[in-house]
Order: sequence, then C-alpha cells, then structure tokens
Amino acid sequence: MSVVKTGSISETARGLHLTQPTVSLQIKRLQEAVGEPLIIMQQQKLQITEAGMALFRTCQQVFGHFEDYQDYLAELKGGERGRCKIAMVNTAQYILPKLLGPYSNEHPHVELPLEIGNRSVVLARFERGEDDIYVFSHPPSLEHAQAARFLHNPLVFIVPLNHPLADKTALKLADLVPYRFLLRETGSATRMLFESELQSRGLVLSDSVQMASNEAIRVAVASGMGIAVLSQHVLPKGDNSFKVLNVTDTTLASHWYFVVRTDRHISHAARSFLKFAEQHLELYLDEKWVRNELRGLNLK
Repeated sequence: MSVVKTGSISETARGLHLTQPTVSLQIKRLQEAVGEPLIIMQQQKLQITEAGMALFRTCQQVFGHFEDYQDYLAELKGGERGRCKIAMVNTAQYILPKLLGPYSNEHPHVELPLEIGNRSVVLARFERGEDDIYVFSHPPSLEHAQAARFLHNPLVFIVPLNHPLADKTALKLADLVPYRFLLRETGSATRMLFESELQSRGLVLSDSVQMASNEAIRVAVASGMGIAVLSQHVLPKGDNSFKVLNVTDTTLASHWYFVVRTDRHISHAARSFLKFAEQHLELYLDEKWVRNELRGLNLK
C-alpha cells in the first residue's frame, strides 16, 4: 500500500525504515503469489498495473474492516457491546427492570437475554453455568457461588378485603395460622423463610393451597381465597383489592442478591452491568449500603 501512495520504492523503503532491496524483494514475492504483475517501470517511472490497483483497493477494505474490528474489540472490552446473560427467580422480575431499563438505554449495543423461572430452574442454570449473573432472594450455599446484596426484600401478609382479620389493627402470627394460606411451591425462598418462622414458633398451618406464581396468589387473595405472604415488591402500588396486615410479632425479610460463579469467566458486558448497578442503586432502588458488597464480587 505504501508503494502505491508514494509512487516510489525508495521513498517506501525510507518510510518503513527498510532497505530498497528488501522492499523490492517483498514486491517480487507478492507478484509471484498473485500471479500478475503489480507494478511496472515505464520511462523510468513506477506505474501501478490494473491488478495492482485492484489489490490496493482490496487491502484498503481489509484494513478498514480490521480497524472496525479493533474498535469493536475496544467497545467489547469496555462493556459497550456483547451479551450479559441474566437468570432470575420469578419475583425478581418486579424489581430488576428498574436497573435493566436505564442500563439498556445507556448501553444500547449490549444484548440482555433474560431467563425467568422458579428457584429450582434458576439453580439448575447456575449449576450448568449457563448465565453470567443470577438473581436470588436466597442465594445458593455453594463453594463456587459468590453473592452480593443489592436490595432489601420485606415480606408482608395480605388478606381479602372481606376477611375476618382485615379490620384488625394488631395481630400475632398465631392469629393467622387457623386460616387458609396460599403458598408458592416447595423450595421457594419466600416459602422457606415463612415455614422456618412457623417452625421456630411451633406453629402449624391448618390449611394451605400451593400456587405457581406470585401473580396468581395475589389475584387469588383479592378474590377471597385465603391469606398469603409475599414480597412487598410484587404488590402494585395503589392496588386496593387486598389488605396488608399488621403482624406485630413477626418481621419477615430477606435481601435480593446478585450471584456469580467464582469458577467461571463472566462477559465484559456483565461486568459493565454490575458496575452500573453499583453506581446507580441509590438512584433507581434507593439502596446506599450495598455498594461495597457489589464492588467486592470476585469476578473472573
């Protein structure tokens, strides 16, 4: 390319800090590889042949594409491109979009494939290492799992508006157990926390119905089917179709966690998202105390 630009082998040699014979030898080898003359001498002037110009234009395109690729790699390493694969338990879909939406707006070229499932589904994905980041309210206690809290997750008891307990101003947990409870599936973090509380008090539910999702439970409660304990984050603000009970002797709460595998590499885009979360939690989720936990994730 330099020979075409300078029109001189000697100037090309000076510009590349090579000897003139070295440049001439490289041109000869290139012509032998192409099978066509690339330059000719006419009246002691170097002339580029048609084949030489075609090769020059091809090289310009190739180097142009390579520069584009270098720019792509720079963006990839900077977390501006690529994929951040996230798997989350069902309840997290009510809170994580508060971070994903603003992040996506600032990083439009990052793909954000999401997988949503119950705890057993997300745990299975974690074991197979299918994603970069996992979101749990009760992280797995495994050697290769590292978790960082990012949001407080209070649990509340809700009842239908016409329930016998709806008008009570102060209740104890023992007051609730005689009534039918609507529960998530076995293994749900919310259910595990609630059942652990019951066991510690020596309390047993008299009646319970298992349901597949938080939304189904909320609708069932509103229709008068029973009591439920749900994350406060899944309850729509301003929804007056149910009543939140004041249970004075029980405070059930967990936290939301970002979880990564310490034995796996996560993408640059995933690192970018976690950094964004660390910097913007208090803006979108009003959580200041979790910053150091996110910064402490041991990312490969």
